[in-house]
Amino acid sequence: MNSFEQLKGHLIVSCQALPHEPLHSSFIMGRMARAAAEGGAFGIRANTKEDIGEIKKNTDLPIIGIVKRDYEDSSVYITPTMKEIDELMEVKPEIIAIDATTALRPGNVTLDDFYHAIRKKYPHQSLMADCSTVEEAIHADTLGFDFIGTTLVGYTPQSEKDKIEKNDFEIIRKILENVSHPVVAEGNINTPEKAKRVIQLGCYSVVVGSIITRPQLITKSFVEEIAKLEK
Repeated sequence: MNSFEQLKGHLIVSCQALPHEPLHSSFIMGRMARAAAEGGAFGIRANTKEDIGEIKKNTDLPIIGIVKRDYEDSSVYITPTMKEIDELMEVKPEIIAIDATTALRPGNVTLDDFYHAIRKKYPHQSLMADCSTVEEAIHADTLGFDFIGTTLVGYTPQSEKDKIEKNDFEIIRKILENVSHPVVAEGNINTPEKAKRVIQLGCYSVVVGSIITRPQLITKSFVEEIAKLEK
């Protein structure tokens, strides 16, 4: 079984902690990935070559790699330029995910031009499109991305009214009906039941992050529920 087949029908755990978060540490993310593997995860999504390098020391699970980086002239922050692609290729994740929205990349580069530049430089690297709308998913599918992700639904101006789980995952069902490449469900999937449902609908795999790997947010959800008793 190759690494891509391994992901089919299974859980990918996102192990990320940004610089302002309490668990920010490549060492910690490596151990977080090991814990996810022990729990039965079939893949990991991770940010930065440093974290991915450490995760590879702790598990042999396939990795979806990204680099989150802000640029002043663009709202795109998930693997926005070739600089981030080159960094990731130093640690060779099985899949590299990039923002596949309609927003221009730094330097006013379009998604199409960026996609073709990556394919020319790294023709054998598998790519995942992080999309926010059905239209973006269809366009990414037409371009030829290997995987179509719902990562950015609700996080862009063109999708802020949408919720990924609304109406029994209507946006996922529409994407599945209109693309030919495998769909990876990601974003606000915060219960085992929701993860199971998107696989039932036909998604190739499902990425779950914060509810597993961000204890500060998990704690907050408990605190907020208890606080309702005081109202």
